[in-house]
Amino acid sequence: MIALLCSAQAEAEHILAWTTVKATTQLGSKSIIAGTLAGREVLLCVGGMGKVNAAHAATLMIAEFAPEALVLFGVGGAYPSSGAAVGDVALAHQEIAGDEGVLTRDGFMDTEYIGIPLLKTPTSVIFTTYPASERLLKQSLRTLITTAEPGSGKVHFGPFVTLSTCTGTSARAMELEERYHGLCENMEGAAVAQVATLHNVPWLEVRGISNIVEDRNLNKWDIPRAAVSAQKAVVSILKGWDG
Repeated sequence: MIALLCSAQAEAEHILAWTTVKATTQLGSKSIIAGTLAGREVLLCVGGMGKVNAAHAATLMIAEFAPEALVLFGVGGAYPSSGAAVGDVALAHQEIAGDEGVLTRDGFMDTEYIGIPLLKTPTSVIFTTYPASERLLKQSLRTLITTAEPGSGKVHFGPFVTLSTCTGTSARAMELEERYHGLCENMEGAAVAQVATLHNVPWLEVRGISNIVEDRNLNKWDIPRAAVSAQKAVVSILKGWDG
């Protein structure tokens, strides 16, 4: 069984339409749907925006159902130098907790500067960066590249940056690019990656690019297109899943 998690209903509408629903479980404020999609047994949860909602939903899904893997999907904003365009698909090879740290006179310092890791297990110590499952990433990239439809957006992979505050200025985007060399940003990924790592569950993150991170201008955004791109990518990945 594969757990699918997104933050907003608009990011899940097509996945829901394509899923054969078998049961729905209510755990606190979270509704978790069990069914089949692209020939796979899946769980689906629209967990809510932000780190806490995402971590809560991921924890419930893992603790209650013990999925073999967790796929986080949705929309994200691409950094100007990433080469990604609106409608493209991006996969994370790592998630960076982008605003966990301390602001000093010399600028922002992450948790390694503080000396306290965000995650510590018998096999890993993580201060800011969570690596995605190399096996799932390679498998998913291969599937998306070989099954791409004519005229569809490009597929990218690289570092994702998770922030509590979305970037709305070009100056801030340049600052973050210089610090992290990220492909895109979002508000949930590092939290989900941390929960999955704590439970030793392989994770993958798929984002449709809704905008370029610059001075905020909603007229340049296309959230519906990005949401569809992400959901189509998830279905393709599930069809090519080598479990």
